[in-house]
Order: sequence, then structure tokens, then C-alpha cells
Amino acid sequence: MTRLETIYREKVVPALQKEFAYKSSMQIPGIEKISLNIGLGSANQNQKLIEDCVADLSAIAGQKAVVTRAKKSIAAFKLREGMPIGVRVTLRKDAMWDFLDKLMNFAMPRVRDFRGIPDRGFDGRGNFTLGIKEHTIFPEMEADRVDNPVGMNITIVTTATTDKESKLMLEQLGMPFRK
Repeated sequence: MTRLETIYREKVVPALQKEFAYKSSMQIPGIEKISLNIGLGSANQNQKLIEDCVADLSAIAGQKAVVTRAKKSIAAFKLREGMPIGVRVTLRKDAMWDFLDKLMNFAMPRVRDFRGIPDRGFDGRGNFTLGIKEHTIFPEMEADRVDNPVGMNITIVTTATTDKESKLMLEQLGMPFRK
């Protein structure tokens, strides 16, 4: 069991039980998965950029990233069906807990003038999405080795039914929300 999962079981679960008075332990929200996504709009001309992003995201996540391809052709974007347009990876279980621990305790503090994460990324159903402008904040990335720093979307999918439950759970885990 990972460090953050231990904190979840010993500290967060009792706090959520006390706050929301659940009748069953199965009602207590948990984290289901974490989805990482890098969108590469200019990737259809540059195959090396796609390979670099796959390698970088695989290093960050700890598991192999998958190239996403266009489902439709869109002439205005010079996009054909089947062209690579992004890279994604979905984390579950121990890899998910390790990544969340790394995100909150190592990557976020490396952001210059970091004042916290805005809490407007909740979707109304308890899931939280966070955008990062440069993927070089992660300890696996050497800033001088990266040619093109790219942005990344991180979606934390929870079993919570409301944003209030999800936010309290993430705060208890140590997510640095802006005050």
C-alpha cells in the first residue's frame, strides 16, 4: 500500500464519515482513476514531437502512453482521419496513488509563484480536472533536455456524487487548493 493510500484509509475516510454521516462504508468517496492527456495540435507535421511526448508522458506516469488519433477529418484544421493528435495514459490503483503523491508533493511546489490550485475545475459530479502549462515541473523531466515543453490535462475521477465531497476528500489528501 502506498503512502498516500495509507493516509486516505487512516485519515480521510474517518473525516468524510464524520462530515457527511454516511450510512454505509460503500458510500464514502474514493479515487477511481487519474487520466493524463497531452494534446498536440501541430503533431501531424512532426513525428518526433509525438515520440518525445510518448516518452515523456510514459516517464511521468510510470506506464506506457498511447497515441490518440483523429476520428474525423476536419479540413479547416488540415486534419485527416487517423492522424495523431495527442497522447494519453490512464492510471489506476498503486500507479494512481504514486502519481497523485508526486503531483501534490513534488511537482506543484516547483511551479514558480505557486499560490495554490484554483478550485473551479470540478465538473458537478465530483471529478476534478487540472491543467498544467509545462510538463517540465515533474522531477523526471530535465528542463534542458526538453525541446518543446507542452501542456497537460490531469483529470482525477472520483466516486463522489457532489463537488463538495470530492473537494473535501482532495483537501484531506493534501491537494493545495487556493484559499
